[in-house]
Parts: sequence; structure tokens; C-alpha cells
Amino acid sequence: APRSRSRRCRRPWRLLLLAWLSLGCGVGTAQPARGVWGSWGPWSSCSSSCGDGVALRTRRCPRSAEEEPCPGDPRQYRLCQLQGCPGGSVPFRAMQCSLYDNKPVLGTPGRYRWVPFHGAPNLCDLNCLALGHNFYYTFGRVLDGTRCGPGSPDLCVGGRCLSVGCDGILGSGARPDACGQCGGGHDTCLFVHRLFQGAEPPSGYFGYMNVTKIPAGATHIKVTDKSRNYLALMTSDGRYVLNGDWSIAWPGPYEVAGTQLHYARAPDGTESLEGPGPTDEDLYVMVRVGAARGRGQPVPDPRSLPLALPLPAQVLLQEPNPGIEYEFWLPRGHPQPGRGDTSPLRQPQPRGAGSPPPLEPPVSPAPVPPPRPWGSATELPPRSPPGRCGRCRPAKGRSQRIRHFCQSDFVFQGRILARRLVGQETRYEVEVKTPYRHRFPLLPREYVWVPNTCGCPPLREGGQYLLMARRHVNYERTLNRLLLQDDGYARPWTPREEQLVRGAAQHCPQPR
Repeated sequence: APRSRSRRCRRPWRLLLLAWLSLGCGVGTAQPARGVWGSWGPWSSCSSSCGDGVALRTRRCPRSAEEEPCPGDPRQYRLCQLQGCPGGSVPFRAMQCSLYDNKPVLGTPGRYRWVPFHGAPNLCDLNCLALGHNFYYTFGRVLDGTRCGPGSPDLCVGGRCLSVGCDGILGSGARPDACGQCGGGHDTCLFVHRLFQGAEPPSGYFGYMNVTKIPAGATHIKVTDKSRNYLALMTSDGRYVLNGDWSIAWPGPYEVAGTQLHYARAPDGTESLEGPGPTDEDLYVMVRVGAARGRGQPVPDPRSLPLALPLPAQVLLQEPNPGIEYEFWLPRGHPQPGRGDTSPLRQPQPRGAGSPPPLEPPVSPAPVPPPRPWGSATELPPRSPPGRCGRCRPAKGRSQRIRHFCQSDFVFQGRILARRLVGQETRYEVEVKTPYRHRFPLLPREYVWVPNTCGCPPLREGGQYLLMARRHVNYERTLNRLLLQDDGYARPWTPREEQLVRGAAQHCPQPR
């Protein structure tokens, strides 16, 4: 009897084992193959005869019964823009509502006239308001190609409100990058952000001083002058567009170089010049020099002077130049800025009109952005708490050298030219002597920022160091600078140190 009871106890385990084997027999087998899309068919005719509309094309997914459906959408819509509709034409949505005028609705004998109603939740339903009454009715969906709302650039397709990508395809999500390239990434662009502080001209000098040259192809242009001087703008053929020939231009839009630049001048004298770009020729930004506004004074030809960038800007000086800040984006393949009469330093420190160069730390601390986790070239490292510097812990040793070398965007030999405290940070002006590694363009002179005022790592003026820094571009893309962490690698340069750093490159993982 005990033996038979033991056999009966084992049977449930055998049943469970058989069930597990039967369920797991399919484990590890290949997943069903997916079908492969065929090529796209031709585009259909436009859904509208004038104004905006959409065109459609389709593709097929030939597959066997065992294959999974193809991923993606079998339909694709693109914007087709035709010549404008003649004056007095009925808007597309209003025309669709009017099709139901004087027709029975809601099973009542009442007859109504209908106009578009834009207060309903679904933008792509044909919501029409009964004229003279306080109710609206939904007549299904609007036709494809109908605007989602008054003034909206988006279009309704299949009952969905879709945005038009820069490639013209609805719902593609394609957007132009900072250089204006459709679907490009910001890594293909170069952000130029500088401060012009030309030397004060000799007494009695009248004319125009060059500020910079903005190259053809520049986008997101912005020039700001907070003094009482006058910005001037000249095209590549020597024709003044703004504040030229000792005349003062009115604020407003100006069509130049294939784009529209907006010139603004505030009551306190602050000027700004902004435009989306891209420019199709070089422009010269200048500053007008001299208090007199008469004619006949010599004006230097900007094309005969050394310029840092290709669209020149000039400024007319009525008082000492406190600094003209300018910025724009360029395609990364564009020739790099050369030496000229603008500061080659990457990150300017703008000041208000009439301020002398600050020799001491500013009274008010620089604004501190919200903390972000440190780990990429576009994030801020943690700041050292003010008044709690402690002992410097410089990186040293083989493992630290290799780690910092492989994680840094810039590795170079540099000579410290100047040191300045800016808020809770320290800014070093550095002459780049020998670059060993640079993932981004490195200029002959750079500002290197350290996120503390403790002197860590210790760098003395006049000394030469081997520096390993990272690129910092903030979220708003208003900063593009070199950051050296307070525990970063900064060692006095020696031939032995150079040899060790050159050998560290072979230990970095190769990009896939």
C-alpha cells in the first residue's frame, strides 16, 4: 500500500513535466518573417484646384500567409501648393459646410444655413454652426487637405491633423536644423558667438570700422549693440543697406542677401539686427566712427581690411565701443574663421554700454541654470559651493590620463594668457600651442572655463599646460565653450607629458 501511494504521488509531477515540455517545444524557434514593402506608386493629383491641398501615393506589402504584415503606413501624403485662389473664393471648410445648407438635419423639418465652427474638440471633424442659432452639428470628417484651423499651417488627412515636415511630407516630423538643412542634425552646424571690442579710434577720426563679415549661408543671425553708436551693413558689392553714407536708417525689415533682416533701435540707443537666413552672399557689419554726421568723410573699404568672418558688419562710433555681440550658425564644412579685427575667442563676456573692462569679479553672480546630471558635452558639471573650496585634487597617473583623454573633446598644449573670475566660475584666456585631440574646431585662442573660483586645477598666468576639456553647449544654444572640470586633467607641459598623452590615444575605444 505505501508503494502504490508513492506512485500516485509521482504522477502529478510527470504530468506537469509533460505539460511544460509541450508548452516549451516552441521556445527558440524562429519568429515569422515580415513582409517587405514594394516601391511607392506615383503621386495622385492635388486634392484642391487652387491654394493648398494634398497629394497621395500608396505602396503594397506582398507577403505570404506565414509572414507578418509590413511595418509602417501604406499611404503617404505631401503638401501641394498651387496658385492662390481668386479673390472672393469661398474657403475650403466653409464650402464643405455650405453643402448642407437647407437640408434636413436631426430628423426635423427645420432648414438651416451652416458656417464653420472652430470651437469643437476635434479639429478635423466638419463642425458647422447653424447661422443665427446657438448650436453646431458634426457632418463627419472634413475632406483631406483642409486646414486644421484658421491660420494653421497643419492639414487634416484621414481625420487627423498632421504637420507638414520640411520635406513636404505630412506627418514625417522632418525639421530643418540650425543651418537650415532639412532633417539634419545640429552636429553638422557650427555656432559662431563672439564679442567685438575694437580699439578706440584716434581722436578726430571719422568713418566706419569693421566689426565682422557674416558669410553666405549663415542662418539665425543676431547682432546686438548696446551703445549709442550706429550699426551699419554693407553687401559684398560695396552697397550700403543700413546706416550707410552718414545717413540714419529707420527701424524695420530690410530685404538683403536673400533673407529679411529686422533692424530695431530702442530709445536708449540699443540696436539689434536679426534675420533667419540663409544668406546668399557675404554681408559686412560695421560701426560708424565719429560724432559728426556730415558727408564727405573718408570711408574705408571693408573688403580691403582683414575680417574674421565672411558677412562684414560695421559700426559708427559715437562713443567708446563697449562691445558688439553677434552670433549665427554655419554649415560645419564652411571655412573656419581666420584672424582679423574681431576677437577669435569662442565665448564672449558681454558687458553693458559704457562699462570699462572688468578687472575684478562682478558684484552680482552669474545666473546658475538648473542642475543637470554630468556626463555629456552639453551639460553643466556640478559647481563647487562658494566658500568651500577645500584641497585641490588634480588628476594624475596613467589610468586618469587615459580616462580623461578618451572622454574629452579637446586635448591640447596651451599657454595661460589671463585669468578672470566671472560670477562663480573662472575664465582662462588660453593660447593653443599644440592640439592632440579635438572633436570640434579649435581656435588659436580660446576661453577655458572652470566651474569654481577656488583655483582648482591650479593654473598660473604665463605657464604652459596640457589641458583636457569638454565642449559645453547649453540647452538654449546660447553658449558654446570649453569646460575644464575642477578635478579635470591639467598638468604642466613637458616633453615627457606630451609623450605619455600621445600614447593614451591607442587605449580609447574605437567608435562603431
